[in-house]
Amino acid sequence: MSKKVLPIIYALLAAVFYGINVPFSKMLFPYISPTLLAGLLYLGAGTGVGILRLFSGKKGREEDKLAKEDLPYVVGMILLDIAAPILLMLGIRYGSSAGASLLGNFEIVATSLVALVIFKEKITKRLWIAISLITTASILLSYQKTTGLDITYGSLFVILATICWGFENNCTRKIAEKSIYQIVIIKGLFSGGGALTIGLFLGETIPKLPYLLSAMLLGFASYGLSIFVYIRAQRDLGAAKTSAYYATAPFLGSFLSFVLLGEKLSAAYSVALVVMIVGTVFVILDTLMKSHSHLHEHRILHTHGGITHIHVIRHEHVHTHIKTEAQHAHYHRRRTIEHDPHHK
Repeated sequence: MSKKVLPIIYALLAAVFYGINVPFSKMLFPYISPTLLAGLLYLGAGTGVGILRLFSGKKGREEDKLAKEDLPYVVGMILLDIAAPILLMLGIRYGSSAGASLLGNFEIVATSLVALVIFKEKITKRLWIAISLITTASILLSYQKTTGLDITYGSLFVILATICWGFENNCTRKIAEKSIYQIVIIKGLFSGGGALTIGLFLGETIPKLPYLLSAMLLGFASYGLSIFVYIRAQRDLGAAKTSAYYATAPFLGSFLSFVLLGEKLSAAYSVALVVMIVGTVFVILDTLMKSHSHLHEHRILHTHGGITHIHVIRHEHVHTHIKTEAQHAHYHRRRTIEHDPHHK
């Protein structure tokens, strides 16, 4: 297989593995309660990645391991990853799977705004447009025609989940350079264990073994394997292009919800879908495109009247191109300068 095609397949697989999470979780609800399902999904990811780690045969570099100074971010990550999947499962339970899949894009809004307010990161014009469109689509998905301006419980839970993940993403970014094995295993075992403890405390019943294993396998694919094929794609495609392919995950989840669960397509959902697609396109453009300036200097050797001298012309311009690790070429206008032969 072509070396150019394989990374794209990895990126799309990452989207597929993550996209199946919502509709497949919905299918497990008759057999597993929401809180226990959230715990089993993360526990499956942590256990599966732990097994991969044992058979990987690679030892992480010492500097890649989590250190004491990372503890506040790790604790924040764990607590938020206990709350977020529980809220998501409640959202899927009380709302539609297709709507929950699309509302997952609100995580982009939450992550960006948390980064702006807390970490003072700049938000580009394209991303502001995307935030506005995604928020509009989320509002359309969150209100029922029959209840006027009453927000649906399912949508509210999903939005709260994305807000938790928005904060969690900003915690994880602080330790992003550390061992991915450690991060996923800690997330899975501690966050999954925390959710399971809450579920048992609430009196939820442990499911039968086939459903328990199905939930853990789904978690391994959605929260474990998706991360690793994403990283594998990122090595060749770069972060920007990989995230662009990964942006298809919510739409895949919505499609599977209609196909597997037989959910009906409403007019409000159709409008929200179009708005969400446009918003996602702006996110992708913001991810892929980069603007920067170039300073050019041209030296022109000129001889007239037996005198040789140099004209130095400097100019600066800004251009936008797709982000890439490689060198790139760009076009800029060339202006012909007429010289007065009597000038010395």
